[in-house]
Amino acid sequence: MRGQSLVLLGAGILFGATGVYAQHPEGGHPEGQRSEPQHAQPRNDVPRANQGKIPPPPAHREVSQGMPEAERHANGKLNGTQHVSNDHWYGHDRPDDKRYHVDHPFEHGRFEHFGASYRYHIERIDRDHHRFWFPGGFYFQVAEWDWPICADWCWDCGEDFVVYEDPDHTGWYMLYNVHTGAYVHVSYLGL
Repeated sequence: MRGQSLVLLGAGILFGATGVYAQHPEGGHPEGQRSEPQHAQPRNDVPRANQGKIPPPPAHREVSQGMPEAERHANGKLNGTQHVSNDHWYGHDRPDDKRYHVDHPFEHGRFEHFGASYRYHIERIDRDHHRFWFPGGFYFQVAEWDWPICADWCWDCGEDFVVYEDPDHTGWYMLYNVHTGAYVHVSYLGL
């Protein structure tokens, strides 16, 4: 009898702690924006990239800045890939890059749930067409030229992503992987 009481007490504490964690405001998962993955892999909600924090949105750049900025490491090496480190967005293409010209920006509407306070996992991925869906049916397409950056991401293992509005390329968004620190350009295709 005493053993059963301890098991029930332990289960009650675990259940209560889980409920408190799910309601924690710093969790970054507003109501209706996040559902748990459909498999039983343990989740690590703590970002591993950008020194363990979600970055603020990228700042608008002027055309005169030229080529994408590379991160300079203390050992003299350069990292020119698209990534965020110390809240700085590296590798972002020039604002006047012709690849980002869209004849009808926001043709499918605007995605309104973007920024550091919204974290998502991918509900479905179509690798052949470079499309992915968030919970609720919102879907996007990765820019053709950015697909090689993210083709090997673990799209369906519950990793977290944040969407930012691209300040330099009208009609585009940036999908940031909170665990790798890399980002890609995506277009919103609607609901």
